[in-house]
Amino acid sequence: MPPFKPSFFERNPDWEKFIGENLISKIGIGILVLAIGFFVKYAIDNNWIGEVGRVGIGLLCGGILVGLAHKLRNGYKAFSSVLLGGGIAVFYFTISLAYHNFNLFTQTTSFIIMVVITAFAVAISLLYNRQELAIISLIGGFTAPFLVSNGSGHYQTLFFYLIILNAGLLIMAYNKAWRLLNLLAFIFTVVIFGSWLLVSADEKKVTYQNGFIYATVFYLLFFAINIANNIKENKKFIASDFGILLVNTSLYFGAGLYCILNMHAEQYKGLFSAGMGIFNLAASYFLFRNRKVDTNILYLLIGITLTFVSLTAPLQLHGNYITLFWASETVLLFWLYQKSKISILQVSSLIIWVAMLISLLMDWNDVYSNNYLYLAIIFNKGFITTIYAAAASYLVYFFMKKQAIITIIPKNLFRITGLLLLFACGLLEIHFQFSHYYPQTQLNLIYLLLYLAVFVSILLFVSVKKSLPISQDIRLGLLSFCILFYFLSIPVSYGVQEMVLVKQLYNSHYWAHWSTTILIGMILYQIITTLRISHQRGNNVEIFTWLICAVSVAFLSVEIHLLTRAILFGPTNTLETLERIYIKTGLPILWGLCSFAFMWLGMRYKYKPLRIISLALFSITLLKLFLFDISNIPIAGKIAAFFCLGILLLVVSFMYQRLKKIIVEDEKKTEL
Repeated sequence: MPPFKPSFFERNPDWEKFIGENLISKIGIGILVLAIGFFVKYAIDNNWIGEVGRVGIGLLCGGILVGLAHKLRNGYKAFSSVLLGGGIAVFYFTISLAYHNFNLFTQTTSFIIMVVITAFAVAISLLYNRQELAIISLIGGFTAPFLVSNGSGHYQTLFFYLIILNAGLLIMAYNKAWRLLNLLAFIFTVVIFGSWLLVSADEKKVTYQNGFIYATVFYLLFFAINIANNIKENKKFIASDFGILLVNTSLYFGAGLYCILNMHAEQYKGLFSAGMGIFNLAASYFLFRNRKVDTNILYLLIGITLTFVSLTAPLQLHGNYITLFWASETVLLFWLYQKSKISILQVSSLIIWVAMLISLLMDWNDVYSNNYLYLAIIFNKGFITTIYAAAASYLVYFFMKKQAIITIIPKNLFRITGLLLLFACGLLEIHFQFSHYYPQTQLNLIYLLLYLAVFVSILLFVSVKKSLPISQDIRLGLLSFCILFYFLSIPVSYGVQEMVLVKQLYNSHYWAHWSTTILIGMILYQIITTLRISHQRGNNVEIFTWLICAVSVAFLSVEIHLLTRAILFGPTNTLETLERIYIKTGLPILWGLCSFAFMWLGMRYKYKPLRIISLALFSITLLKLFLFDISNIPIAGKIAAFFCLGILLLVVSFMYQRLKKIIVEDEKKTEL
């Protein structure tokens, strides 16, 4: 409950003392200033004093009043303050007279002198600790530009001066709780700036741009002025403080929208509103860190923040801007919940996050649904919005992980969503751009497979280097998905290569396939390494061994076929001829080599399933050779196939018979 404030009559019970020490002194100094003015005017009218002398008399009178006030400052504080205020007023009007009537000073010189007078008055008011002196200084400071004005309309000079004046007021407000001074400065600034904005501003776009900048500076200054002393002294905010903050915010928002409309920049209205919300949210966090601050100001700022958040949608939001805005709001609200532990902020953040994902799906449909429309590569609203949404999702996960926050949604969901969105931004961009620039070529699928392999490889590499929590099952799942997508895209690889070889189109783009081949080979190696580690730990991976061997043989069969087509294709070697020879001659040789490799590995690592796979593959190769490949192939092909297989079979047989007994005995010892 605020302390009881006595009324005027209760504060001044002795009327005689009030009139004698207070009221009469103020009336007296006013009459004295008028008397000095009348005397100087009379002397001027009768040409007693020259122009320089007239100004000198005015400055002398002001100096006498200031000197006398200083001499009496200890014993007669109220009276000395009145004298000092009168002396400062004489200084202002004397300099104004010297400029306008006598042209003794230039406008710049006169203005500098008045700034010095204002600075002197501020220093004296702080030294004497008298609010009335500060008010006189303030009035003089705000009237000084008009006292030396020549009607040229240099508004930028005026506003720059007002910024300096209010910056000085901020220093004073930080040290003194003089609310009346703050209120008067706010009123003067609003009247001066508002009059210019509504009446004097021209129709040029740059004028309103400058007006927006000055309005922003004034808003920030008065925001700080009206909270500075309360924050420093840990005082309660009173109704007038809240009132000025609300009026300051409302007037700035109105002035900002007015300037934006006159700049013909309507597209930034929503952004301006969101910026206001972000600023007030940041201010509330800054004040929240000061644990002794009045909680009412926090509630006010949070209320202002939510108000601007609500105003943003009807002002501007459409298309991808909705997604960007909701992504930002999700992060900001969750961050605020993390600091304040206000549960409603967490719920609001999660709801907005879901809305952001729905809005993003709508954006994808709007941006990427028509491949015939031009869309800048990477620097387009679809790609940037998706990246932003991914970053927002991952930031929420980061906040949860950093302080182990318990939420109604598992934190890993935000991390997974962020990674999926990061993957989707590249996926959609590649598909759209290649479909747009190379329609009906299927080059987009070639590059999509390359992108998938690169993304998964980088993700798993970073997870190892940064010790990210990705389980072994997830790693195998991601690697297996790449392999699956590779085999599904085999018809596309053949089709694109045929277009490259036969039609001589897009030759340089087939490098993407060979790059993918290298990555898929590395992925197969990672899977094999993972299975070996799992086997060493005692897990049964026999069925996966069969599967990975089959995949490896199929992968080599496809890639060597594509390589032979790329190397040997020519006028005499058509694709049909190359395919027939490869199937009947190349595959038996390749499968025989693979069978030999499996047998060698099975013996070296004493792993029985590999040896069985080797024998099975040899059997399949022989059956294929004698049942299907023996007819309709050139004699050279038959010789090569039979020779290679014969040699391999002999070597394998020798190895198997030579080492079988040792391997079996070692395996029995291991089982015991």
